[in-house]
Amino acid sequence: MNRFGEMHCSIAQAVGVVAEPWTPLILRDLFLGLRRFDDLAEDLGISRNLLTRRLEHLVAAGVVEKRPYQERPVRHEYVLTEAGRDIVPALLTLMAWGDRWSTPPGGPPALLVHSCGERFTPVVTCPHCGGEATADTVSAVRGPGAAQGPGTMLLAAPS
Repeated sequence: MNRFGEMHCSIAQAVGVVAEPWTPLILRDLFLGLRRFDDLAEDLGISRNLLTRRLEHLVAAGVVEKRPYQERPVRHEYVLTEAGRDIVPALLTLMAWGDRWSTPPGGPPALLVHSCGERFTPVVTCPHCGGEATADTVSAVRGPGAAQGPGTMLLAAPS
């Protein structure tokens, strides 16, 4: 078990099970409004070297933008780019999974409120019919980018 399983956060709990932990947690904190390096390091309990590497990777990938907020000495804040904001629904879905299957003691540490004012649990839906997208209602078909290679066996098989 790693430290993420001990964190009181549904996303951290889920990430400890299904993904590399630091990136979604950094993105979560940026979404929640933490922007400064020291605040991120303190909240996450992450080493400064590792946080530096993860932020550099996110900046290089175009998911996070580094902006100066002070000139002397130069200090930066980190904000989500459009690509970073577009990943927020995936983080919310991961949070909902964590709330259901890996909730910290005492229940979910955060509740979500939509701009309409109502609390909600994220659900992925089909934009055409509005039906819920689940393992039982969705199938994958070969797309235009399907190609032979590792991890593409099912979708890239010749027709």
